[in-house]
Amino acid sequence: MTSHWDQQESIKLSFEPLCIGLMPDDRAVLHQRIAERFQLMLDEGFEKEVADLYQRGDLNETMPSIRCVGYRQMWHYFKGELTYQQMKDKSIVATRQLAKRQYTWLRSWSDLHCLSNNKQNYLQDCLKLIEGRVI
Repeated sequence: MTSHWDQQESIKLSFEPLCIGLMPDDRAVLHQRIAERFQLMLDEGFEKEVADLYQRGDLNETMPSIRCVGYRQMWHYFKGELTYQQMKDKSIVATRQLAKRQYTWLRSWSDLHCLSNNKQNYLQDCLKLIEGRVI
């Protein structure tokens, strides 16, 4: 992996990348969307997906794939360590924490152009950025 990253650092691009991030202005909206998205995942079979993995018997909660947000909490639910509601609540909180870490990481990019997710037309702003105009 180190060799791979060293090779990537030495590659010179023939263009200047344009880094664009969609960032919600209101954290409450983000939190609501996270809760809605997790409920949608449950409605579409996330519990069965994780149950099938749990029942295989060759996986455990120390594995990176099972430590992922949502999977970890569902695993604890199957083990009887959490109620269904606790699993949901903890999954949503863990997703919020992950989003916060992602925001912190993105804000460290000096060349990131942040677009509000409250706008209706991201494409127009992206085209302006590509053309070198200030939005």
